[in-house]
Amino acid sequence: MSSAVIQLLVLAGIAIFLILRLRNALGTRDGFEKPPLTREETEKSLGRGRRDFEVIEGGPDRDITDHVEEDSESAKSLAGMKIAEPGFNVGEFLGGARGAYEMILGAFENGDISEVRGFLDPDVAEAFDQVLADRKEKGLTVQSEIVGVRDVELYEARYDRDTKEAELTVRFLVELTVAVRDSAGEIIEGDPNEIKRQRDTWTFARTMGSDDPNWVLVATGE
Repeated sequence: MSSAVIQLLVLAGIAIFLILRLRNALGTRDGFEKPPLTREETEKSLGRGRRDFEVIEGGPDRDITDHVEEDSESAKSLAGMKIAEPGFNVGEFLGGARGAYEMILGAFENGDISEVRGFLDPDVAEAFDQVLADRKEKGLTVQSEIVGVRDVELYEARYDRDTKEAELTVRFLVELTVAVRDSAGEIIEGDPNEIKRQRDTWTFARTMGSDDPNWVLVATGE
């Protein structure tokens, strides 16, 4: 027998030996094979559970991260709101908040909140009524005109997953003219021809998933 044949036989023996060792160590693919774990199952096995702030395919929800920091409590609250009410959109809410701000502020400055009372929390409505009553008692009237809302910023979002109560705090920057007149019609404060800037921080609340789509003003501040 030639040396070349002997070498081939030796190599073949080594190969068979290695195959048998691998089969013993790793098993075979015959019969039922358990499918690989999904990402959710893998995270569960590692004790991680479900993330509070889900990301959509292709990255984070831009409707959230365009307005608040991705890993913030506000982002998690907004994500919870979207789970409770999939049709909720932060950008659309801010657009509605701008309109509500102009409508409510205009009504308050001009001394008649009857048409916007349904958008006010009872405590806020009562506070507005007290201010308006005080003006009337002193014989004061306010001449006001909103020139434009220059900025609308979502400041904070809070959400209670048990009650589904949501609160969104928004900061507004508005340009307007204001003049306060006494009972004789004389200007005692402000200037109807001077545009001033005013910053307001308002908080709106609503139960997510409810049939009532309206947000209610529950707090005001600067």
